Amino acid sequence: MAPSAVWAAQDRGFFKRNGLDAEVIVVSSGVIALQALLAGEVEIIVVSGSSLVNSRLSGADTVMVATLVPYFMDHVIALPAITSAQQFKGKTGGVNRQGTVSEMGLRHALKRLGVDPDKDVKIIPVGGNPERIAALSRNLIQFATMGEPFVREAEKAGMKSFVDIGALKIPFHTNGILTRETTVKSKRPLVARFVRALTEAIHFIKTDKEGAKAVVGRNLKVTDAESLERAYRGFAPIFPEVPYPTVEGVKTALDDLAPRNPKAAAADPKSFVDMSFVQELESSGFIKQLYKK
Repeated sequence: MAPSAVWAAQDRGFFKRNGLDAEVIVVSSGVIALQALLAGEVEIIVVSGSSLVNSRLSGADTVMVATLVPYFMDHVIALPAITSAQQFKGKTGGVNRQGTVSEMGLRHALKRLGVDPDKDVKIIPVGGNPERIAALSRNLIQFATMGEPFVREAEKAGMKSFVDIGALKIPFHTNGILTRETTVKSKRPLVARFVRALTEAIHFIKTDKEGAKAVVGRNLKVTDAESLERAYRGFAPIFPEVPYPTVEGVKTALDDLAPRNPKAAAADPKSFVDMSFVQELESSGFIKQLYKK
């Protein structure tokens, strides 16, 4: 559901309404998307705060102009025998790949549960959601991160959702709108129209439940009504009406890197975001009008 605002902007015509002939390209990782941005092959990407922080610390002029998902998402899925947080200790958890947002989210969630992710558990890369469900079924791992609608699939296979990480509201830009400072200077109207289109898409998701579920179902090729309902309930409240790229979300990513990267420890999180685009939408009354407030 995290990319659903982009799908909605495309499928429901919000890009076209804002004068954008946008082509949405799906890539397999934030690293590839970032490479395309820095090579000038695309002008705007939707990626995590990790891509922003890593690229800017390496000298790129990347900047986040809006957020879509300002917290870690997913659920911690566990075998049914695990009934308390302390029972995670000594167990093995699975994530997509090491160094990804799914691993960061799991680590932060474990800390909130009183479990040291470095000392108390082992975390290994397993692959996508189906691979994680299979690994849980075979007891190769005892817990994993997973988002809807795959949480329902895991529960069908006998696992349980131990904690909804999104409910913990740990600040982090799981999905944000990223561009370059050079693009902001040379093509500001284009960036402004993109942020406006995504803000409209967020409004659509939050106010048109059935329409939003239809968009997600088409793009994920999911037809199960309960899975779509649960996905909607999990994600729709998370999208912010006023999508400021928060400093707190950047700081979480910097703090995560700081022990291994002195540049991260010294960096000012405010320099990673440009609030002006959302600020213009808010001050103009556009967002208030959307929600009829």
